[in-house]
Amino acid sequence: MSPEQRNLMRQRENMRRQIITREADAAVRDSGLQLNPQERAQFESRYIQERRKVEEGLRQQIEAQRQKELPALIQQLKKEFQIDQPGKSPIAKPAASPKSGR
Repeated sequence: MSPEQRNLMRQRENMRRQIITREADAAVRDSGLQLNPQERAQFESRYIQERRKVEEGLRQQIEAQRQKELPALIQQLKKEFQIDQPGKSPIAKPAASPKSGR
């Protein structure tokens, strides 16, 4: 991986962390709780931990749905491309016929 790519990955990760931190901060505010700094840190830590679990569960659901739908997609594409193939073959055959007639 080039240094530019590594730098870009670091920037994206930092951006992601900043967003999550802002959202954790907003969750504390939205909760209406009055927390001391230690409790606030614990709340934010748990928020981030539980958010990761939610995101992982969503990723698994999406992947399961993708795997469930891919066979039908492949079959649909297979049918579409099989229909296209006979249409291509007759075009190729007349071009070959004059050559074989020479």
